[in-house]
Amino acid sequence: MRLTFLLLTVLSLLIPAALTAQQDSLNPPVFDYSEVNEYEIGGLRVEGAFFAEQNAILGVTGLSVGDQIRVPGADIPKALRNLWRLRLFTDVAIEKEKTIGNVIFLIVRVQERPRLLRYSYQGVKQALHDDLNEVVNVHIVRGGIVTENNKVNAADGIRKFFVEKGYLDTKVSVEEVVDTARANSVRLVFDVERYDKVKIKDINFIGAENVKERKLRKQMKETKEKRKILAGSKFQQKEYELDKKAVIAYYNKEGFRDARITSDSLYRNDKDELVIDLYVDEGNQYYFRNIEWKGNSIYDSETLSNVLGIEKGDIYNDELLQTRLQFSQDNRDVSSLYMDNGYLFFNVTPVEKAIVGDSIDLEIRINEGPQATIDKVVIIGNDRTHEHVIRREIRTEPGDKFSRSDIIRSQRQILALGYFNQETMTMNTPVNPDRGTVDIEYVLEEKPSDQLELSAGWGGRRGVIGTLGVTFNNFSLRNLFNKEAWHPLPQGDGQRLSIRAQTNGRFFQSYNLSFTEPWLGGKRPTSLTVAGFYNRYNLGTDESPRSLTIQQVSGTLGTRLRWPDDNFIFRAGLNLQTLRLNQWSNLFVTDEGQVVTEGNYNNFSLGLTLARNTIGDPLFPREGSNIELSLQATLPYSAFSDQDYSKLSTEERFRWLEYHKWRFNADWYTTLVGKLVFKAQAKIGILGTYNRSIGTSPFERFQLGGDGINNQQFAFAGVDIISLRGYDITDLPNNVNNFTGQEVATPVFNKFTVELRYPLSLNPSSTIYVLAFAQGGNAWNGLREYNPFDLKRSVGVGARVFLPMFGTLGFDYGIGFDKDPDLNPQGNGNLGTFNIILGFEPE
Repeated sequence: MRLTFLLLTVLSLLIPAALTAQQDSLNPPVFDYSEVNEYEIGGLRVEGAFFAEQNAILGVTGLSVGDQIRVPGADIPKALRNLWRLRLFTDVAIEKEKTIGNVIFLIVRVQERPRLLRYSYQGVKQALHDDLNEVVNVHIVRGGIVTENNKVNAADGIRKFFVEKGYLDTKVSVEEVVDTARANSVRLVFDVERYDKVKIKDINFIGAENVKERKLRKQMKETKEKRKILAGSKFQQKEYELDKKAVIAYYNKEGFRDARITSDSLYRNDKDELVIDLYVDEGNQYYFRNIEWKGNSIYDSETLSNVLGIEKGDIYNDELLQTRLQFSQDNRDVSSLYMDNGYLFFNVTPVEKAIVGDSIDLEIRINEGPQATIDKVVIIGNDRTHEHVIRREIRTEPGDKFSRSDIIRSQRQILALGYFNQETMTMNTPVNPDRGTVDIEYVLEEKPSDQLELSAGWGGRRGVIGTLGVTFNNFSLRNLFNKEAWHPLPQGDGQRLSIRAQTNGRFFQSYNLSFTEPWLGGKRPTSLTVAGFYNRYNLGTDESPRSLTIQQVSGTLGTRLRWPDDNFIFRAGLNLQTLRLNQWSNLFVTDEGQVVTEGNYNNFSLGLTLARNTIGDPLFPREGSNIELSLQATLPYSAFSDQDYSKLSTEERFRWLEYHKWRFNADWYTTLVGKLVFKAQAKIGILGTYNRSIGTSPFERFQLGGDGINNQQFAFAGVDIISLRGYDITDLPNNVNNFTGQEVATPVFNKFTVELRYPLSLNPSSTIYVLAFAQGGNAWNGLREYNPFDLKRSVGVGARVFLPMFGTLGFDYGIGFDKDPDLNPQGNGNLGTFNIILGFEPE
């Protein structure tokens, strides 16, 4: 009884105490903010930070241990505002941990925004992921903070990416998924719904009365109607705005200087196709009336009007006016007239003096200024080429009057060397107005120019034919014995050294060596070329030899002419050649059809060439022409003899070859639009004789057909090899001997070609372009048979890659339309021919 009483007494004392303690723990003490207290900060710590540095967070708060703060007061709210400004947290708080007297210990609690660990795409092909990554990384990167704002921006960037490709209805959603691989990290999933491309059905010009809508649509290069199966049609807002400006520019060229697009409307038809309505206010069409010149003293008004080329009554065209005044690429403008005479400070301003009805009067005000003199000519960037090689090509010298055409010509001459990158070459003209002088700076970048030829080809029963050749296009002979100049060979003087060997052992051997000095003596552009070769072809055996051996040495002098202009070049060369035939093949045939297979023959000839070349870049010409007329002739030996050649044997008749051989080659290039280049080419060859009783020489003829590469093994055999894409050699009737059925060469040929070329890369380390061609050519046995309109026609496509160390590589696929299946029953009929180009471009 006493024990029970004691237990009840103890419980009655403990239970109220426990209840009181529990209530205190559930309701911690709260600051009494009705009373301001001053504390010293005794400690600071951070909770909830996974990525941000704790010390950095504390530094942002502005609070430090030992500071005196008031609670309540301005210090803690200021610290909270500083943390919120970082935009790194979704929640921040500063709490009291404890107080000891007037010392307070604080906890900074933060809830960090999640960080992006990775992202992925749904509804998008793998091929587009790299492009989309670039779009997303603009707005958010891995390890970065994920906010609603950058999620929306990234999704909108993806949507715009597809809209620009014509997927106007694209929708993009973003899903944020917690990634457990790392604390407080998420991954984003971009779900893309592209739907179909929106095609432009119609583009309507409402209000277009004086200009046909068809012409206006042609001005919209990127915004096109879907009319053809393979034609592109997509709507892109940026390009659409540019196309609208192009429409107005075309109106302005047609004299409608007030034309404007007042509004436009874009809507979908019942097939969900896009229709664009453009509302046009054409305004009036204007014309040039009176044009007056003011301020001109060097040239009279008549001269300037002739250069301007605009007559009274011409349609007003401000673009043409500006071009004729100062922006013409062909230098046919008033500005070029003055600047070519040293007036670098020349300025011209057209002013509309009066507008009467539909006519405009102009006053063209000229400020001629003083003539400028060239002070310094600086060459920058020639790391390998010696400076004198460049200076001898340029037309601008210190002390000369400034001339824009001389600068343009100098640029073309430098690029024609083939040592420098056309895409990066620049010219600067810093001016000193006080002195009236100008400096000319040519900024160059060297490119590889040497070539290596290393190849092996299968020669049928003759086995493998190996070729090793090197061409040093910027050689330096004077530094040949200077060890310090070998990098890896002496270079920089602009000389050309070529060494080539081709053999398959016993059957075929060819060795060639040539050297060219472009400036003999260093004073004038007089070139000297010396060359020699030894070629032997052996088809027989020791018991039954069949061979052809040719040895030749030659020397050629060339010089640049001053008249009619300095684009003309004249060359003269002497060729000494011997040919030895021993039961050779049926390639050489006389006019009577007799095959020449035996004998020793001498071919001593003089070569004369007149050429005009205005091509700047030989690798991918875009403007200019190269026209060349050449004559190769021997002495008329029969004129000094009274022999009856009709009674002599073939070997005796042709022991000393006599002939005159004419070649005409012309190439012309122009840029049609953008990078698209048009090329036109003509080639004509005629081999004539002095004495009909001797006949046309069986050597030095032409063989037209094939790719000009596979039949190059016969190029040393006194025959010019000319390619004709789409046709084999035996597809041309006159290339086949009527008696033996073997391939022969002819005395006359012509070939005409047009090409469209488009560059894929103009990088000097790998120039790449594609082409489409149409070609026609034929071969004849004499001038009496010659008919320039009797052509074997073909069309096709091809590609070229120029690698500095290997030359030109590529292919052509041509389809010939005029093949005779009876000539080549085992040929490919009307199918195309596939030709490979290795090392050099065939004729």
